[in-house]
Amino acid sequence: MSAKIVGIRGMNDLLPENTRIWSAIEAKARELFELYGYEEIRTPIVENSSLFTRGLGEVTDIVEKEMYSFTDKLNGQPLTLRPENTASVIRAVIEHNLIYNEPKKYWYFGPMFRHERPQKGRYRQFYQFGVEGIGYSGIEVEAEQIFMTKRFWNLLGLQKDKSPSLSLNCIGSKNEREKFKDCLVIFLNDNKDKLDEDSIRRLSRNPLRILDSKNSVTQEVLSQGPRIGDFLKVETLENFSQLCKLLDDKEIKYSINERLVRGLDYYNGIVFEWLSPLLGAQDAICGGGRYDSLMQSLGGKQADACGFALGMERIVNLVEEIGDIDYSRRLDVYLVNKGDEARRIAVLLAEQWRDVGISVKIDMTNVSLKAQMKRAAGSFARFVAVLTDLEVRDKCVNIRPLQKESVLTDKKKDRLESQQSVPLKKAGDYLLKCLMNEDVKS
Repeated sequence: MSAKIVGIRGMNDLLPENTRIWSAIEAKARELFELYGYEEIRTPIVENSSLFTRGLGEVTDIVEKEMYSFTDKLNGQPLTLRPENTASVIRAVIEHNLIYNEPKKYWYFGPMFRHERPQKGRYRQFYQFGVEGIGYSGIEVEAEQIFMTKRFWNLLGLQKDKSPSLSLNCIGSKNEREKFKDCLVIFLNDNKDKLDEDSIRRLSRNPLRILDSKNSVTQEVLSQGPRIGDFLKVETLENFSQLCKLLDDKEIKYSINERLVRGLDYYNGIVFEWLSPLLGAQDAICGGGRYDSLMQSLGGKQADACGFALGMERIVNLVEEIGDIDYSRRLDVYLVNKGDEARRIAVLLAEQWRDVGISVKIDMTNVSLKAQMKRAAGSFARFVAVLTDLEVRDKCVNIRPLQKESVLTDKKKDRLESQQSVPLKKAGDYLLKCLMNEDVKS
């Protein structure tokens, strides 16, 4: 007997009971992005490795430890499974000259790949929604994207005390950050003996990432250190203040977290995260900010830009826990049949019903009617239709509601019945009227 082949750890199958909620959330997201005038863009999952080493920064955790990179055996080209999609979108914008005449707003959805230790909310293959506003310099685009995410929580039923909380920071321009970083490094070197091992490793390569350390002792040390706000120019602070004013006008609550820096080198200016304590240690459900230098670093002309990404798996976890959206199955009819002629007619009958928009699942096995009815009950269909050779002879089909909220009306007798025999030629119209007139919950 051959050994069983199993999936790769941290790369999960999405089974039908999972895809229902995924599809419902995807539909809400698409509705949201179109509401704001964003257009969908799709990029390959494999890119040149240099796209990410240049775009994300060579000393970021993603590039140093987490990328799935390999060499193409055909041509020796270094390739990488995309660990995020902003760099890929910007690459596409440059390659196809997409902002030659005006700024653009794009959204995307798809799988990303990082070689991390799998745990709840963090996987090696994971999915992200994202939006990118490219060619926009004003803080209005940041405000719009934050408004958008807040509206998304509402669409998912994550309102009031269920809503994720918003954290903001302004990390300034590259020059402002460099001045702050120099002072931070001096301070941390003076307190090196108090830092955790991971922070010591970052001190020489990417010291700003120490700011978001989860180590409580390191955080205590940082509380005594320099503040990035003290290194920002007046115009930078005024820009940040204008965004906060827009959020106040929209009555969106937020907190300012001066240690929020995000993990990628391309960020500058305003950055933000949405957090939910209900997710445990992996509490960041959305993150983004401004990246005005990324276009130029990837070989294009300088263009201001701002975007964010939403982690799909964490959204699903949150919606399953406390959300309020309908992701029930949408099957109208389960078609039970018994007998050779009934099987043949059932296939044709189902097509007729589908022609008028009725979803039908045919039982194509040879099990008993009782076993088929049991399957029908577990299918979450609104109705079951029973067709045997006897019904075929009489040119009719028996239709029965499967949901207790649903009944069938016999107008001629002016009474309610749990099952009716309907002529085959009229069964499609009859079912369609029942489905349109009855509020059947699955």
